[in-house]
Order: sequence, then C-alpha cells, then structure tokens
Amino acid sequence: MRVAIAGAGLAGLSCAKYLTDAGYTPIVLESRDVLGGLVAAWKDKDGDWYETGLHIFFGAYPNMLQLLKELGIEDRLQWKEHTLIFNQPDNPGTYSRFDFPDIPAPWNGIIAILRNNDMLTWPEKIRFGIGLIPAMIQGQKYVEAMDRYSWREWMKKQNIPPRVEKEVFIAMSKALNFINPEEISATILLTALNRFLQERYGSKMAFLDGSPTERMCEPMVEYITSRGGEVRLNAPLKEILLNEDGTVKGYVIRGLHGASDEVVTADMYVSAMPVDVMKVMMPEPWKQIEFFQKLEGLEGVPVINLQLWFDRKLTDIDQLLFSRSPLLSVYADMSNTCRGYENPDKSMLELVLAPAADWIAKSDEEILQATLAELEKLFPDHFIGDNPTKLLKYHVVKTPRSVYKATPGRQQHRPEQVTPVSNFYLAGSYTMQRYLGSMEGAVLSGKLTAQAIAEAHPVAKSSSLQMQTLQPATNAATA
Repeated sequence: MRVAIAGAGLAGLSCAKYLTDAGYTPIVLESRDVLGGLVAAWKDKDGDWYETGLHIFFGAYPNMLQLLKELGIEDRLQWKEHTLIFNQPDNPGTYSRFDFPDIPAPWNGIIAILRNNDMLTWPEKIRFGIGLIPAMIQGQKYVEAMDRYSWREWMKKQNIPPRVEKEVFIAMSKALNFINPEEISATILLTALNRFLQERYGSKMAFLDGSPTERMCEPMVEYITSRGGEVRLNAPLKEILLNEDGTVKGYVIRGLHGASDEVVTADMYVSAMPVDVMKVMMPEPWKQIEFFQKLEGLEGVPVINLQLWFDRKLTDIDQLLFSRSPLLSVYADMSNTCRGYENPDKSMLELVLAPAADWIAKSDEEILQATLAELEKLFPDHFIGDNPTKLLKYHVVKTPRSVYKATPGRQQHRPEQVTPVSNFYLAGSYTMQRYLGSMEGAVLSGKLTAQAIAEAHPVAKSSSLQMQTLQPATNAATA
C-alpha cells in the first residue's frame, strides 16, 4: 500500500520510517533540494555547515531517542553535563548555573533550584514552588487548561513575583517558542517544567555530532529507501487533486526547469508540510470543513539563526547558554559542543535571535551588527580593548514561519493527525501531541500518523507499530 507524504522534515521522514516498519511503501516528496525542513542545514563554499537553528536534544525526548536508537545512530548524540547555564547581564562575562545532582526527580530539580542563589531569592523560590503545586498535583489536565493564560498572566494569578519572570522565564520563553512571557501560552512552560521536574534526566541536553541533515536525516532516508520506500527532493507540491467525494485523487508535483507537471498517486496521502504551507495548499472544498477551518488559528513564528566564526576562542563552555539578552535567545560555541564543528583554537558561535518579528525584514548586515553589539556585553574581554577578536565570516538564516506561535488559545486549533478526509492525514509538530512545537513533537506526530494509517488501513502481514512508552530516557543517564 503506497502512502504519498508531502514534506521531508522530521515529521514526514519519521512517518515514512514507521510506515515502512508496518509494511507500507512511502513516497516522500520534498519541495526543496535539502532534507530536514525546520532542521535543514547547508554547506558553504568553505565546506562549513550552517543550520536553520540551534537544535538541542533533551532527555525528555523519548520518541526522538527511540528513533535514533532504531536507526543505530544514538551514539551521535553528545550528552552534556546536567546543568542549565544563564549569563548574568549585571556582571558581564559571568554565569549562573542550575546544577542537577544525579538523584531521582523531582529532588534533583528542587536541589538545583535551591542551590542557585544568584538569580532568585529564597522568598521567590518558595513563592514559585507554591505556584507550581496545582500543576504537579493535577497533571496534564491542569496544564492544558492553562492555555487560556499567557505565562505572565499565569504567574500573576499564582502570586509569583514578577522578578522570577525577568530572571529566568524570559530566557526560557524565547528558547521554547521564540517569543516573550507576555505572549507565550502558560501551557508551553508548564509542559516543559513538568518534563524537567518529573523526569530524572528530562532537562539533560545533548548536541548532535554534526549537521542534522547529514547526521540524522540522511540515515532516515537510507532506512526508508533500503526497505522499498522513496524520498524525492526538488518535488514541490503544486496542487492536491480531489475525487468527486472530496477524497484525495493525487498530488500534482510542479515540473522544474521546463519539465512537465507530474501526478503522484497513492492509496493514502499525508501532509507533513508546515501549517502555513498546508493552509495555502488546502483544496477549496476542504475550507468549508470545520476541522480544516481550525487551522486558520495557527501560524508559524519568525526565527533568525546566526553562525559566526571568530579568530580565537571566546569560551571553553561545552553547553547551551541562555544569553538573557533582550535580542538573543540561546547560544552555544559549536566548536566546543559539536564534534563535527570542533576547533581547539577558534570559536564558532551559533545564536538564535528572538523575538524576531521586528528583525525578519532587516538586512543581514543590520542583524549582524546588532548581534555583535550584544556579544560585546556577553564577552567584554574579547570584544573590547587593544586586540579585539575578529569576525572571520558569518551566516544569517531567516525562517519567516517556523514552529507554530504558541500564544494563549492555540491548543483548540491544533488538529488531530486523522482528518475527516478518509485517505488524508496530517503530520507536524503543530498537530495535537504532548510535546508541542519541537523536534520531539515532530517525530511523535509522524509516528502517530503512521500508527493511525496502520490501524485504519491494515496491510497483509504488516508488523504491529508499537508506540514508544513516554518514559525518561535511560541512555541520557550514562552518556
């Protein structure tokens, strides 16, 4: 049974991988000349990789970790010390850490918070802890219900001092969804806190040992194609053809460089495209269906990623850092954190600029100069003085529409993977699953889509597609 999948991001590739496991033949169609979607990467003329974003893997990503294990590439994750590191703007060049001891959750998280006296006072810690009690007692039902509040509104409702937001959660909001606490849904941060505090290694982080395209997506393609599936680049979807009953008749693929258009037909069809693209490609008759009308409440958030190569080492820290800058979100010295980018003498900083709405239309040079001004505050010893560091080269990658913008009320607009059209399914981190807009969410959505197809349209002798139990990642413990 053939399944045509539009989009070769993590959702589309994971859906195809699990469909092959269940005995189907997936045909993945990608409009661009690169794999990965929102985790795509390219090589420049010097042979250096540059990426769409700073992609971090957490111990609380069980489906992603299981996928890498099934592909035989789990050793490509470079696990870091279990800590969260924040810059201290009032004392440039210094850091504040939340170090998690290797003991069961939630005690490791509680101790990490209690031992940090740089950012929060004891009364603030106590008030924040009390505010979290309803989420810890009532669980996911409470977390979902809080989607009607922004994080700032929720904190005020729980009588948590505003300084807690300033010290910790501006940085976390921008890291999780590239927007500030007054915009982001409380559900997003409560979901992350639940995972971080309830799972022993939930907040432990890893970096891939190279570019996501080469080190993660290409092995997925090899897995799919070696089992009879197909992955095609430069195959942009032009139109979704319908039968008279509203079901999908075929995907029209636009011919490039003078070639004729092509119609790809299959038994089942999946959109693994971003929600903004899906809304544009939606056939007119579907726009009258309430299920698809809900998508109008979702849109991608703009993101800007920068990679800057310098003539010397700026830091030896081998970890993600929360900048606490008004302009920058998170950053890392990839020459320390990533084996594929390793350099003992020079730094390559990868930084996320967020919120990016006011910057997405500006020139690369404007974005660069604003970023360098912020870096002077983060690394004063290197950028100020008689012998300042020199920028060797840089790349700015703009994504006008990235993961869905998780403002309050978005949960009710997130669709299930199964649609009212009997032979058409959705995959993508914007669809309903517990990990929101993230790599884990994309992988889980693809798996859920494959499972839904396997249950509704079983093939002869197909293997049973088992869902990964959402438990803490044990391999993060010993890495």
